[in-house]
Amino acid sequence: MIESLNYLPHPTLPNEELAGHFTDLAPPLNARQAAIESARCLYCYDAPCSRICPSEIDVASFIRNIHDKNINGAAAGILKQNILGGSCARVCPTEILCEDVCVRNHDAEGQPVKIGLLQRYAVDHMHFAQHPFRRAAATGKTIAIVGAGPAGLSCAHRLAMLGHDVVVFEKEGKAGGLNEYGIAKYKLTDDFAQKEIDFLLQIGGIEIRCRQVLGENLQLRDLHAQYDAVFLGLGLGASRKLGLTGEDAPGLLAAVDYISALRQADDLAALPVPKRAIVIGAGNTAIDMAVQIQRLGAEEVTLVYRRGFDAMTATHHEQEIAKANQVRMLTWAQPQQVLLDAGGKVAGMRFEKTSMQGTRLAGTGETFDVAADAIFKAIGQSLDTEVLHDPMASLLRREDDKIAVDALFRTVLPGIYAGGDCVAPGQDLTVQAVQHGKLAALAIHADLLSKVEAA
Repeated sequence: MIESLNYLPHPTLPNEELAGHFTDLAPPLNARQAAIESARCLYCYDAPCSRICPSEIDVASFIRNIHDKNINGAAAGILKQNILGGSCARVCPTEILCEDVCVRNHDAEGQPVKIGLLQRYAVDHMHFAQHPFRRAAATGKTIAIVGAGPAGLSCAHRLAMLGHDVVVFEKEGKAGGLNEYGIAKYKLTDDFAQKEIDFLLQIGGIEIRCRQVLGENLQLRDLHAQYDAVFLGLGLGASRKLGLTGEDAPGLLAAVDYISALRQADDLAALPVPKRAIVIGAGNTAIDMAVQIQRLGAEEVTLVYRRGFDAMTATHHEQEIAKANQVRMLTWAQPQQVLLDAGGKVAGMRFEKTSMQGTRLAGTGETFDVAADAIFKAIGQSLDTEVLHDPMASLLRREDDKIAVDALFRTVLPGIYAGGDCVAPGQDLTVQAVQHGKLAALAIHADLLSKVEAA
């Protein structure tokens, strides 16, 4: 945890100045900009941007509503498909989804419509007198949801719309999951994750209980017995290990732990910040970590990946953000040894250069050292095995280190469903987790109705 870095110095800048380094990555559109940008949309029939959207938002329709100055109509269309449309507008990799397939990429301008910013504009400027969705007649059924991240919250809202009561059990002190604890601070600013949850809860019929941990003070068997259905939106809580000696030394920790502490910090100037940092990884979390530690005042940040830039899971857009923030990026190098000082603290890392030998990545035998006061690993996450200490949860079938589900998000245990990052299908995207929760809710609803009809 971040306490292992407490021996490091604090930023030299005051909190107020540091906070200025974590304002919106992409400034929002104003009304004139939104009008101009929405006019660029061709409102394509069978629009490719809508077809590729993981949450099935009718992109052309909401943009037309913005153009017609029907902001509430645009927002309602977005939220009907994606109740977390505000956060997804900020964090979704639109550059490889809707904007990548926009037909405007291929005309004289060669620039896609700014769909993500238009979606944000619609949700940020909606003004409903009351929650835009009403609950159906009460069904008398109550569903338990484990995990108040994007999948769990999306599932809860859809179930509430369908007339069910929902109790959400969350292990942390606040709901929000990845949006609250795992996204770069400059991507979700101004406590937006909590504001979005407050809006979502206006539907009614949803109760959130925090500090409830599956396998500790919460048992799946009890939930299964007490509720009409259970949805598991557990996320991926365990950081993968490097498998090197010294991995537990002070100064080496998971990037997600530092990002969480950063997002929850009231005083950024109180955070421990190394002068030299190494980030190991190739995804968006690695980029988020490297950029944020640089913005906090680290003098030298080096991101290292064992393959080439083209193999990185971080998008080209994210890679450019890192470069713009003076992050040094080294490829074709894999961790070989954690270097420690005389006191047993991190002093750097030894890397072995790599290359492709046919279709196999292999070390070349040539090594080099990078000095560092702290190392942050961002090499992926897996399902927290502590969760599976719960006797009933241990019966869940696993697939690729995740929970196996069918096409309707049913697990092998009757009445228990799962979705989001903890299940086998998917790309670990917030927008896809929202879609999983929504579709699982529809499946739960249909299954409960079929039981009533059968009775």
